[in-house]
Amino acid sequence: MPNTEWWQRGPIEGVPAVLQPVAHILLQVRESVGELVQNLTPDQWNARPAGVASAAFHVRHISGVIDRLFTYARGEALSDAQFEALRLEGSELAEPDVAAVLAAVDARVDSAITELRQIDPATLGEFRAVGRAKLPSTVIGCLVHGAEHAMRHVGQLSVTARIVRSAAVRKQSS
Repeated sequence: MPNTEWWQRGPIEGVPAVLQPVAHILLQVRESVGELVQNLTPDQWNARPAGVASAAFHVRHISGVIDRLFTYARGEALSDAQFEALRLEGSELAEPDVAAVLAAVDARVDSAITELRQIDPATLGEFRAVGRAKLPSTVIGCLVHGAEHAMRHVGQLSVTARIVRSAAVRKQSS
């Protein structure tokens, strides 16, 4: 793990200054996810201690929320494939699928950074409809919420991973 967080590593090339915080958060999300889930067992990926969401859910949801909010930022509606992915976020994760789920986070963050580089800052205040209810937001509102919501789930993933690891250690020492 690097000694500094992404926001302390300088600007991301090609990303407008006003969108640097969004880029930094997304890159931190990716790095943190990889660190938090390292060496989780299949049971730990799918455990729901005290009924909270599983690590598998959080990692899938992180990719999904970035994808969905960036879709809204572009002024587009969600596709059937995005609705299907949303529906499957809570499903159990099989060991052979772990690499693909982590690769999806990597790809989604890469794609989001590419999109940030292409956004004209003059459009950030433009209206964007969110969801089926077409709730009011803006381009920047969608981008910031996508990044901060993903980071919120990193926090939840951190707690879940810590709990499932400590449960495994307690089980081994019994």
